[in-house]
Amino acid sequence: MLTPDEFPQFKSRPLVMATGYDYCFAGILEDAGVDIILVGDSLANVMLGLPSTRAVNMDIMSLFVAAVARGAAHTHITADMPYGSDATPESAVSNAQRFLTLGAHSVKLEGAKVEQVKALVSAGIPVIGHLGLLPQTAQSFKQVGAGEAEWENLMQAALELQRAGACAVVLEHMHFELAARITATLRIPTIGIGAGKNVDGQVLVLHDFMGLNQKPPPPFARAFASLRQAGLDGARDYCAAVRAGLFPD
Repeated sequence: MLTPDEFPQFKSRPLVMATGYDYCFAGILEDAGVDIILVGDSLANVMLGLPSTRAVNMDIMSLFVAAVARGAAHTHITADMPYGSDATPESAVSNAQRFLTLGAHSVKLEGAKVEQVKALVSAGIPVIGHLGLLPQTAQSFKQVGAGEAEWENLMQAALELQRAGACAVVLEHMHFELAARITATLRIPTIGIGAGKNVDGQVLVLHDFMGLNQKPPPPFARAFASLRQAGLDGARDYCAAVRAGLFPD
């Protein structure tokens, strides 16, 4: 089981994170050797068909965290804090403790919520930060870090998260050179998604890299399998066999 104390090793070798949402795929990810499974609030989109990650709350997230924990008992699991659950340091600690009782080993917070991170770390709860594009509050989904002032703000935010005790930080849809500079500056590992190659690790949404979505994956992602087509073929064969009287034998 990967512990936060072991995270610094990923400054010298790539870290692999993937989102996971259920018992079955959590087991697949564990058997494949993924370092960290993120129970992402992206489940709002890919599992529930909702338009925004803001549509999920602690009750919904808790069901998925528990399922993943049952499916990947030997893998580090981090849980996204859903929108509003980390509004104050007190609520962040209370809600994060709930995730840990369900089997998560750390939590991920969007934005430079330094006081919340400090409170969580003081309570013994490992924290992964998240900078760049923040889906819970984004007004635009354009690449982040285009201007000099934005570069400075994001660099300072990354350093503040490190000082507050975060054990890693996700950099999402960020200008590649900025992501590289943050990575070179921090002692803790960075995990990119749409942030280029010069980061310490990568995270992708399960449905994108498994080829489960009907639409092509985002430009920064890649489908490493075609499970939607395989499932569609199997479902069609099942329908045909029943209608032709070939199943059951």
